[in-house]
Amino acid sequence: MKPRLIVLPKIGKPDLGYLTILQEGGENLDFEIKRVYWTYFTPNHVERGNHAHKNLKQIIVAVSGIIDFKLIGQDEQTYEFTLDSPEKALFIPAGYWREIRFSHSAVLLCLASEVYEESDYIRDYKGFLDFSL
Repeated sequence: MKPRLIVLPKIGKPDLGYLTILQEGGENLDFEIKRVYWTYFTPNHVERGNHAHKNLKQIIVAVSGIIDFKLIGQDEQTYEFTLDSPEKALFIPAGYWREIRFSHSAVLLCLASEVYEESDYIRDYKGFLDFSL
């Protein structure tokens, strides 16, 4: 499974505002959501992420602002994505190293397939390349 950009439905009008929907069991969310979290007010010069997950899958939305992702597979193939509107979502399967940069106004919303487990994280890049999924 590879990471992919998902364009979600944008329902509404400029004079009323918009609603975007992502629901379990739909074509874009094939896992049960066990954890939701968000990050905000990340300084522009800070790079976050710098880890991979052994089992966890994620759908990530930039609720506001701009978020740039560099994802690296164990074959060292690189994928780059920019989330710059709330109707775009990024699916990140297990087994991808991530490096993330934010605009200061960015709010990252993450829907995760698992509860937090430190043992699911790979925080060393060399260890990530050596890990067998």
